[in-house]
Amino acid sequence: MVPSNTQWILQIVWLLLLAIPIACVAWTVTHEEIFREPREYCAERSKTCKTLLARKFFYLFTCEYCFSHYVTIFFLILTRYRLLLDDWRGYVIAFFALVAIANVYMSSFARLRQEVKSEKLEAKRKEKELEDADNKDKDKVTLIASSVPPLPTAPRTAREEGILKGL
Repeated sequence: MVPSNTQWILQIVWLLLLAIPIACVAWTVTHEEIFREPREYCAERSKTCKTLLARKFFYLFTCEYCFSHYVTIFFLILTRYRLLLDDWRGYVIAFFALVAIANVYMSSFARLRQEVKSEKLEAKRKEKELEDADNKDKDKVTLIASSVPPLPTAPRTAREEGILKGL
């Protein structure tokens, strides 16, 4: 049941929660590997179609902001969610509010992914530096060990030789 305009808190909760699947669908279609081939096709068609309308139609599948508008329309029809007003104006307000919140979610997610990727690359770089430093240290130890002559040893006595043979 969609909240009426008198239930402000419930409307805000719906706004914040309904924007999550909108952002999820828009992001998945426009960025994730599962839709890579259709997205590449649409990207190519958005550049090569002869008519402006066709180019714009194919472009909307490559832009998360553009695509989120169409996903929002689908979810508004599905849920009949209205924000602030119970008539058609509530749908218009809900439409723009959902698009805005969904795009905040997608921007936050993109930023988080970028930071995680940067941290992974930084960790790999530091790991490589440590490996290089370890290899240099091993080379130095090997070089030092090969350049140092063996320590002179005293000849064993007959008694030590006998004990060693008995073991």
